[in-house]
Amino acid sequence: MDINKIKGMLFGLAIGDSMGRPTEFMTLAEIKQKYGPSGIQELPDPALYTDDTQMTIAIAEALVKADPLDVETIMHHVQAEFITWYHSPENNRAPGTTCLQGVENIEKGTPWNQSGIADSMGCGSAMRVAPVGYIFQHDPEMLRTVAHATGICTHGHRGADAACIGAAWLIKCALDHIPIDQFIPSVLEFTKGISPEFTQSIQKVKECLTWDDEEQALEYLGEGWIGPEAVALALYCFLRYPDDYKKAILRGANTNGDSDSIACIAGGISGAYLGIDAISHAWTSKIEKSKYLGELAKRLATVEKSIL
Repeated sequence: MDINKIKGMLFGLAIGDSMGRPTEFMTLAEIKQKYGPSGIQELPDPALYTDDTQMTIAIAEALVKADPLDVETIMHHVQAEFITWYHSPENNRAPGTTCLQGVENIEKGTPWNQSGIADSMGCGSAMRVAPVGYIFQHDPEMLRTVAHATGICTHGHRGADAACIGAAWLIKCALDHIPIDQFIPSVLEFTKGISPEFTQSIQKVKECLTWDDEEQALEYLGEGWIGPEAVALALYCFLRYPDDYKKAILRGANTNGDSDSIACIAGGISGAYLGIDAISHAWTSKIEKSKYLGELAKRLATVEKSIL
C-alpha cells in the first residue's frame, strides 16, 4: 500500500476534525456571522482535533498491537485503548455521551458486544472507524466484522452500525480509487439490509448531489448528529469536490450541526482518495501531534502489508 494514502487518510481526518472543531454546535448562519460570508477557511491556531480523532487513534493503535488480527484480539486492544482515552487528561474535547457511557460499561466488565447503548444512533462509531477500512481493504468480510465490533461496543442501534460499516467501506472505496459515480451504489450494496435509516440517508445524497444550492442540499441531508446523516453529509462533501481536499473539508466544516465529525469523515475519505500530497504542507505540519500521526501511519502500513 502506498504510504501516501494512509498518511492522507490520517492527516486528512485529523485536519478535517480540527477545521470543524470551532464550528461544531453552530448553525451555518452563526458560522458566517463569525467568520464571514464564506465561513471558516483557515485551520485554527492551535490546530487541535477532537475526540473524533482521539478515538480514531485508539482504534489504530489497537490494530497495530493486535496479534493475531482476529476479532476478539482486536477488541481486547480496542477496549484497553478506549479506557486509556477515557481517563486521559486530553479527553476534554466535548466527547459524546454515548461513547463515554459505552467505555464506562466496558471498564466495569461488560462484554464489548453488550456494552453499547442499544438505542443510540449517534455518529460516534462512524467518526472513528477509518483505520478498519484501511487495514481490511482487501478483506471485505473482516472489514464488516471488525467495523461492526468496534461500533457496537458503544453504539447499539442498527443505524449506527450501518453508518460505521459504511464509513469503513467508503475508506476502502477511496483507497481503491473506484470511479466517483460508484461510491454511492457501492456503499448501498455493502450495507444492504442493515438499516433503512442509513439506506435512506445515502439515497438522499444521490438526489441532491447535483443541486446548485449546496446549503439547501446540506439542510436536506440533516445535521449529522446521528450516524446515517453524518456519513451521508461527509460523502456529499467528498463527492461534491472529489479532486479538492481543501474544498471538501471546508464544505464539511461549514455546515449546521456536527461540523467536526462531518469534516473528519469527509477528510478521511478525501485523504485516502487523493493522498497526502493533496493536503497543504502548512496544514500537515500545523496539526496537533503531526510527527506522531506520521509515525502511526507507517506502523499501520506495516500491519496492512503483513496481512496481504
